[in-house]
Amino acid sequence: MENVIIIGSGPAGLTAAIYLSRSGLRPLMITGEKPGGQLVNTDLIENYPGFISIKGADLMVNMLAQAENLKTKVIYESVKNVSKSDIHFEISLCSGEFLRAKSLLVATGVTHKKLCIPGEEKFTNKGVSWCATCDGPLYKGKEVAVVGGGNTAVMEALFLSKLAKKVYLIHRRSSLRAEKIMQERLQLNENIECVWNSEVVEILGEDRVNNIKIKKSNEACCMDMDVSGVFIAIGTNPSSDFLKDIVPFDNEGYILANGTKTECPGIFAAGDIVSSSLKQAIYAAGQGALAARCIEEFLSIR
Repeated sequence: MENVIIIGSGPAGLTAAIYLSRSGLRPLMITGEKPGGQLVNTDLIENYPGFISIKGADLMVNMLAQAENLKTKVIYESVKNVSKSDIHFEISLCSGEFLRAKSLLVATGVTHKKLCIPGEEKFTNKGVSWCATCDGPLYKGKEVAVVGGGNTAVMEALFLSKLAKKVYLIHRRSSLRAEKIMQERLQLNENIECVWNSEVVEILGEDRVNNIKIKKSNEACCMDMDVSGVFIAIGTNPSSDFLKDIVPFDNEGYILANGTKTECPGIFAAGDIVSSSLKQAIYAAGQGALAARCIEEFLSIR
């Protein structure tokens, strides 16, 4: 029987692991499919206190090393299901193994949204990607498209502009949602061209992507654009399906919590999975620290 199991290994989960380990509770962390969470795919972080800039992967490697140094137990696995009895929680892993715990911290974060258009599934990993830092080097000297209008889309475009011959940033509106400083950097980059009021409606190719169809909002016909890669950055979905019927969700599937406490005693939530989250690394880390304190209090009164 574990004192606490942390599900997820992003900044929220790892910060909680560090605090809980220092309290002597010896937490067990289940990393999920992507150890380190979404930050592993972030090229540069410039708004995390203490660093002028740091690669997302480097930050997460350091946090994981710190947690393990403090005796956090780590399992590189994914959770299939969670069930509750009167005295404990049972966690079913995808491997078939079962674990038991007195308390849980859910810090599973989010997954990337898809366009759900013809060709997207067919060309996944064959020209369609959700991670420029992972796959960008494959498109050196080629023309690529980035779909989206937020911070992530602009960061992807800026990163790809260092490698690709040309980057098209395709957005369905006439202005971006990205932070002002990100938009200023975009405007100064001559290798990026914004395609406004447009949506990608089909991805085409033979063995790999070589063309996309774009529809302008004020035009009936579509236009073709020759590109070798399509990078999709249109938002995320919460990774919360394994908790159905145990904790309440909002309309989009994010966990509803008072601070980090859910309505189910013993289950806590932190990071991007929480409905009210700011979706920022520093906020997730702060929630992880708060969750650790709440878990300590919960276990002390059991």
